[in-house]
Amino acid sequence: MANAQDNGRLAGKNAVITGGGAGMGRAASLLFAKEGAAVTILDVQSDAGQATVADIEERGGRATFVEADVSNADDVVRGFDDAVATFGEIDVLFSHAGTIIVKPLHETDEADYDRLMAINAKSSFLSCREAIRHFLRTGTRGSIVITSSIGGEKGFALESVYCMSKGAVLQLARSISSEYRAAGIRCNAVCPGFVETAHGLREIKELDALGETWEDASLADSQVRICDPEEVAAAALFLASDEASFVNGTALYVDNGWYAKG
Repeated sequence: MANAQDNGRLAGKNAVITGGGAGMGRAASLLFAKEGAAVTILDVQSDAGQATVADIEERGGRATFVEADVSNADDVVRGFDDAVATFGEIDVLFSHAGTIIVKPLHETDEADYDRLMAINAKSSFLSCREAIRHFLRTGTRGSIVITSSIGGEKGFALESVYCMSKGAVLQLARSISSEYRAAGIRCNAVCPGFVETAHGLREIKELDALGETWEDASLADSQVRICDPEEVAAAALFLASDEASFVNGTALYVDNGWYAKG
């Protein structure tokens, strides 16, 4: 009897997910595998990455974990090489790895800036570059999804460098879509609001501690409720899949109308 994954929306595809061990990345790893993809997780969090692989395999999916700092070019190349050696050529990249610093701009030092831009922006540059090299070499009509944020276009107090980094990866997605569309390569971005992950809950807590009060009325007014990580994963799945074959260079907001509300 065929497995459910054989008829999934990513059946027969091989996906690399950076930051796929926890939070939204974990939700995407589980969903992509459920929908038929063989998933390679690149993450610095070894325990989380290995646990996610174990969960995928327990559910009948295929996955592998590579401990990698995706802000380091050598680690990215090694991760992609391991993915190809394990499952074959890459079809999909979900460039999700990221973090946040909540701090007034005038108190933000160069080390904060360098760290955030490396994890959020440089990692996407390196991962997307490597994916495109693979796609072009093999003639694969590949799909890339990058995690940006509602902060990629809206500006938020106490998150200047974060918003800067997320604006950078949003523009990266748009630029890739223009440059490589003739080769059949698509690139889009998901732009979540507040999500119920360790990252998102820490962000709200730190903003509240500095007087932004997102935890109460402000959150209700902006997006009504906090987003589930699985809801972001579902948006990424759509963009990664052939269902979105003519969707290229878009910013898909997963924010319950917050960006539209203004």
